[in-house]
Amino acid sequence: MAFKDIQHFMRFLEDRGELVRVKAEVDADLEITEITDRVSKNYGKALLFENVKGSDYPVLINSMGSEERMSWALGVEKLEDVERDIADLINMQNYMKIPSLIKSVPNLMRLLAVLPWKLPIKGACQEVIEHDPDLSTLPVLKCWPDDGGKFFTLPLVMTKDPDTGVQNTGMYRMQIFDKNTTGMHWHWHKDGREIYDKYRKLGGKMPVSVAIGCDPALIFSAISPLPKMIDEMMFAGYLRKRPVKMVKSITNDIYVPADAEFILEGYVDVNEALRLEGPFGDHTGYYSLADMYPAFHVTCITHKKNPVYPATIVGRPPMEDCYMSKATERAFLPLLKMIYPEIVDYSLPFEGVFHNCVIVSIKKRFPGHGKKVMNSLWGMGQMMYAKMIIVVDADINPHDTKAVAKQVFESLDMTKDLVFSQGPLDALDHASSTDHYGYRLGVDATRKFDVEGTESKWDIKIQDDMTAYLSTHEKILNFDYPMSDVLQGCLVVSIKKESKDDVRQLMEELWSQDAMKYNKFLIVVDEDVDSTDTSKVAWKVFNNIDAMRDLVIREVPSEQFGHRLGIDATKKLAMDGHQRVWPDDIVMSDDVKEKVTRRWSEYGID
Repeated sequence: MAFKDIQHFMRFLEDRGELVRVKAEVDADLEITEITDRVSKNYGKALLFENVKGSDYPVLINSMGSEERMSWALGVEKLEDVERDIADLINMQNYMKIPSLIKSVPNLMRLLAVLPWKLPIKGACQEVIEHDPDLSTLPVLKCWPDDGGKFFTLPLVMTKDPDTGVQNTGMYRMQIFDKNTTGMHWHWHKDGREIYDKYRKLGGKMPVSVAIGCDPALIFSAISPLPKMIDEMMFAGYLRKRPVKMVKSITNDIYVPADAEFILEGYVDVNEALRLEGPFGDHTGYYSLADMYPAFHVTCITHKKNPVYPATIVGRPPMEDCYMSKATERAFLPLLKMIYPEIVDYSLPFEGVFHNCVIVSIKKRFPGHGKKVMNSLWGMGQMMYAKMIIVVDADINPHDTKAVAKQVFESLDMTKDLVFSQGPLDALDHASSTDHYGYRLGVDATRKFDVEGTESKWDIKIQDDMTAYLSTHEKILNFDYPMSDVLQGCLVVSIKKESKDDVRQLMEELWSQDAMKYNKFLIVVDEDVDSTDTSKVAWKVFNNIDAMRDLVIREVPSEQFGHRLGIDATKKLAMDGHQRVWPDDIVMSDDVKEKVTRRWSEYGID
């Protein structure tokens, strides 16, 4: 079903027992984050905080924080339904013959909902108009202890291209600087930044309107990696099977969703000096560092008479945004398959935080096909940020991480099956030695044709004296060498790194031991990582490596075969020659954790 607005969706969740109303007074400064993070990590329900200290407005959070709720948000029972709908829409064979065309009439009729309706009257979002705006009246969250301030985390930022007049909608975090000024976090690669750069050539003030609290289909459309020719409101109309109603902003010519909870209207002065924005506890699980960004001046706030303020928090997965990522994965698979028919399926694992790991399965037809696919994907839109692409055969389910890892660990030839590609990286990547640019890693784990070389199967064995050796090693704080499950046959060790060469020396020392002769993969993590926590280890690998710098390949002694691989997933500091600032992991302060633990029974959360 389509939802009129976010409150309609909220009531829908409550009717299904998927929303908890928290009546106790809570603080938007860290307390809501700690509560929500605990609920997210336990795959819990949506939360409505009805009594937020210092504000008259309730906060809705984690509303899309499960696969089921994310599916409902897009009007389907499961995310695969979105995939099927879009696949049916773009399948041209449906329109080539009369019988198929008749069957496709419902899809064609659905396209009538694509174009947004521009209403000549005011919308519900304009029931109250405030020409003397004060952002401090809104329950904006300070999410994490080292954040630069309070941030809008679900804003739909709407701008208009000065050359074409076409509107763009994107989601960019906004830090509150004062009662009527925020930051505008436009990265280099974002459409909003491109439009801003056009206005810079013109000079003057760039009009901006920001919608907060739209129905979930609009929120999803704002974060979707759409081609430039597809308007976000059109895509939302298709998803919700109903046109998006738009109204003109009160103080500028930008049209905004009529049923939004709040609208912030204003401008960015392109002649004004940039301002320091951040840090911010980001979706990577690390703080993104403070940097210089444009300032957004709010000249008017409009809102409903009784609005709800939606927010989200991000950090180490699982979080609410992980399910948005899964929805993106399913929605855009048909487009990938249309461009590359050999693709069967793909997965964005939670630990890869959207852009750090892509696992894709293909129908392999010729030598080098796996490498062809990974290079093609790196040339496609936001897929260029993919830090690691793993390609497997069609009979391996990319969502089954155990099956994928088994194929990689058993059959990978490190001298032939790894691809190091230099190119763009996401602005949040901290492991590369340079901003926005560095090495991506391709892993061709497909079965090989003869011309590609003989596959080398690896026997996973453990020597009787290995555990004793690792347990007594003076540099190893803890270790894991599982013979089953996801990291089967991969030794993970945690160390306290004290000098530049500690990791490399430990790898060489371990591999020189007879007890280690069957080891093919070795991962080294920092002392604060539990080596038995597979999810955290994977998250550290995806976030912390530069493929060219942090992979160590060594030939195995003669009685074995092939090569072995060491992965340095520790943080890189000045002593390692890493000149960029390495961000901290996001961790809540002890006093807030203690406060939430003490008050937990007051919240009424199961």
